[in-house]
Amino acid sequence: MNDDRRYSIGELSRRTGLTVKAIRFYADRGIVPPTDRSPAGYRRYAPAAVARLELVRTLRDLGLDLVTIRRVLDRELSLADVATAHAEALAVRIRALRQQRAVLAAVAGRGSDPKEMELMHRLARLSGAERRQLVEDFLDDVFATRRTDPAFAGIARSLTPELPDDASEAQVEAWVELAELCQDPGFRAGLRRLAEQHAADRAGDPVVRRDAVALVRAHAGPALAGGVDPASPGADAAVAAIMSGYARLCGRPDDVALRRRLSARLAAANDPRRERYERLLSVVNGWPVSGSVAPVLDWALRALRARTPG
Repeated sequence: MNDDRRYSIGELSRRTGLTVKAIRFYADRGIVPPTDRSPAGYRRYAPAAVARLELVRTLRDLGLDLVTIRRVLDRELSLADVATAHAEALAVRIRALRQQRAVLAAVAGRGSDPKEMELMHRLARLSGAERRQLVEDFLDDVFATRRTDPAFAGIARSLTPELPDDASEAQVEAWVELAELCQDPGFRAGLRRLAEQHAADRAGDPVVRRDAVALVRAHAGPALAGGVDPASPGADAAVAAIMSGYARLCGRPDDVALRRRLSARLAAANDPRRERYERLLSVVNGWPVSGSVAPVLDWALRALRARTPG
């Protein structure tokens, strides 16, 4: 049955909650045209205009422009297609807002100057391909020609940040700081030195996969947790176990030269920038953040130096 009711613009305003001015605006643009006019020339609207205006208000609240809204109402576009496209556009905008907020939070927290803020903003806005290239350049510099070695390829993968498309603000902020570290010449040189030391260690027995730092953590960790003084006789057993394992790894006897070599290895690994990189990497990749290894390395270094002449 046809509904012949007609609403004045005032009645339509009361039913929809929109102002008379807003309804006139939509009518003038052909989005919700009047059905007819009263004998006195006033606009009149059929009941269907209520639902049409409510849909217009909803779409406007969601950020759609008037041209798109009119095409939806005129059924030139399906609501599903418009919703999909708009959701994708909003996702892009949300990512951009997260990036902007992360940069501003970092600037506020670090007291950055304009030059550093500009750098952080540029790093946050890199495309996925640009981010990958930055990381590839960093890893190529650190590992040089060793990227083809399966052992070093695995290490390189474990050091690769992969910022997700739907990254949180914390992940974006971590990425920005990590990218800055990647471009630090001193940090690159330190990691390159670690890679060279690891390659030298593996030369004695390439099959061995255990890293010197992991070896030290296995034996020095319990001693540290037990409150053993690294310079005391109570630390002798832990040091002996560390040196026995390191001697097997390198294929060399436990002597003064090997203890100095391990001390240099641990000192390089104890760079706070390396640990910071690993912590930031965990945030970016969504991995669990492990505890600091610095106390264990400090303990082992003190224990070795107390037992190494000269």
